[in-house]
Amino acid sequence: MARRGRRTAVTLTVVVAVLVALLVAADRVGAWAAERVVAEKVSQEIGQLDVSASEPEVTIAGFPFLTQVGDGRYDEIRVLLRDVSAKGITLPELDIRARGVRADLNALMSGEGPITADHVLGTATVGYTSVRELIDQPGLQISEADGKLRMRLPLRVAGQEVTAVATGEVSAADSRVRIDVTDIRTDGVEAPPQLQRLLDGYKSRLSTEIALPPLPMRMRIEGVQVRYEGIAVTASAQGVPIAG
Repeated sequence: MARRGRRTAVTLTVVVAVLVALLVAADRVGAWAAERVVAEKVSQEIGQLDVSASEPEVTIAGFPFLTQVGDGRYDEIRVLLRDVSAKGITLPELDIRARGVRADLNALMSGEGPITADHVLGTATVGYTSVRELIDQPGLQISEADGKLRMRLPLRVAGQEVTAVATGEVSAADSRVRIDVTDIRTDGVEAPPQLQRLLDGYKSRLSTEIALPPLPMRMRIEGVQVRYEGIAVTASAQGVPIAG
């Protein structure tokens, strides 16, 4: 009797394990299918914006997925785009987080029907290589220092070989990032007035405006920040239709 009871317990354990495995597999297959639908919708929008980018990498957060399907609401959907490029400017990575996503089963599985998000937040970085190419001054080096742009540029001014050190501030408006050089001096020594006046003429040459690629999901730039890896851009939108 005891042996039969142990055998029954083992059988039940195996059955439960198999059922759990099947449910997990079904959950992951459903999530993968929904992620493919969202990726296709984002790709279509990117094409309409005349922007080139890698195939979207979509992740629907939360487990299990099937319980979210039942509610028709998803806490977060992440869309990762690489090499987002337009008009000579490339964003190596655009990370989009859509929160409070609403969609019924048919919309998320077939793409037929509305998919909306309460809030969308995107982050991207304009690399210093792109900034240098845009400014187009031979020998220019750009880095971050105390939250501002620091530029070093070898120059020949009034017959003298000098290294200019400039400080730039960044701001954003609409779909553009503006770099304004606010200070420029010679490295290590104080320049005489005549040389300083000539150096000041380089402020406008080192200042520039960056037209960013159009952003999907109606996102608009809300802030910029100078970081070690480049100029970080944040953008957001409210009440966004992802599809439908």
